[in-house]
Amino acid sequence: MKYQIFGESHGPAIGVVLEGLPSGLLLDTEEISRQMDRRRAKKDGLSTSRIEGDVPELLSGVYRGRTTGTPLCAIIRNRNTRPEDYEKTAMLARPSHGDYAGFVRYRGFNDPRGGGHFSGRLTAPLVFAGSIARQILREKGIEIGAHVLQVGPVSDIPFDPADIPAALLRELQKDAFPVLDPAAGEAMKAEIQAARMDCDSVGGIIQCAAAGLPAGIGEPGLDCLESVISRHIFAVPAVKGISFGLGFGFASLRGSAANDQMRMKEGRAVCLTNHNGGITGGISNGMPLLFQTVIKPTPSIAKPQQTVDLSAMKDAELVIHGRHDPCILSRAAVVIESAAALALAEILEGGVE
Repeated sequence: MKYQIFGESHGPAIGVVLEGLPSGLLLDTEEISRQMDRRRAKKDGLSTSRIEGDVPELLSGVYRGRTTGTPLCAIIRNRNTRPEDYEKTAMLARPSHGDYAGFVRYRGFNDPRGGGHFSGRLTAPLVFAGSIARQILREKGIEIGAHVLQVGPVSDIPFDPADIPAALLRELQKDAFPVLDPAAGEAMKAEIQAARMDCDSVGGIIQCAAAGLPAGIGEPGLDCLESVISRHIFAVPAVKGISFGLGFGFASLRGSAANDQMRMKEGRAVCLTNHNGGITGGISNGMPLLFQTVIKPTPSIAKPQQTVDLSAMKDAELVIHGRHDPCILSRAAVVIESAAALALAEILEGGVE
C-alpha cells in the first residue's frame, strides 16, 4: 500500500490516490465519515473558523461499494476558501512555515495561499486514506487510538504502556478533545484560549497506541517498524519529533531499570513492562505499540513578526490575518492515528517485506 496526496489549501479540491489496496474490501462509509468529522474544525473557539464539509468523492478504485484493487482516487472539494486573505502577504514568508522553503524548492511557482500544498488542510485526505487502512487493520484485530498528552505546560495522564485495551482506544475516538483525565483536558482548553486571546498559538504532544499488533511484524534495518511509522508520521505537517516507549527517557536509566523483563503468560511470552513501546530489534514484540509525537505551535499567528519580502528580497514585518488554529492538538489526534494506520497497513499488506 502506498498513497499520494495532492491539492492546495485554497485550490478547487484536495485528494489522495491509494495504491496496493486489497480488492473486495467493503468500505464502511459511516466509519469514514466519523473519522473525517473528528478532524474537522469545530465552532468551539479552539480551532480555525474555516469550516469545511470534508465529504470525499470517489473517482476510481471502488465499484458497488467495494475496492477493485486498482488505484483508488478520492477528492475533497474546498468550499469555504478566502484566497483574498493572502493577497497582500503572499510574498512575505511566514516564520517557521513552509513558505520560504517551498518558494526556493519550486522556484517561486508554488501556491502561497493558506500554505498551499504545505497546509494542514492536506491532512483531510490523509484521514480519509487512514480510515480505509483502519478497516484493514480491524479485520486483523488491530485498533489504533490516541490522546492529547500535553498542551503547552499542561499534561494528561499517560497510557499504561503494558495495558492499553482496544476498548479504551475506541472510546477515545468518540471524544472531540481526547484525554484520559477530563480535568487536564479543561486545563488544556484554557491554555489554548489564553494563547488565542494573546494572538498566539501553542503546541504539544500526541500519544498514540495500537492494541492487537502481533509479535514478529517488521524487520531490522532501514525498513524497521520504527522507520516505517516515523516516515508516515513526519509526512504530517507540524510534526517535529517522535519517540517510542520511553524514548529519550532511556538516557537517564540503567539497563536494569530500562529492560522489559519477560515471563510466560497463557502460553506466550510477554513483557512485564513496555519501555520499548512494543518494538525491539525493529520488529513488534507483541506488547502494545506506543509512541509520542511532538506538534509545534501553529506558525500563523497575529503578532508582528520579522520576516523577508521574497519579491523585493528585503527585510519586512508581517502581521498575519485570516483563519488559523491557535492549537491543532485535538484535531491532530485522528491525523496521527491515520498516519500510523497507513504505516501498519503498508507493512501488513506487503509494502515492506
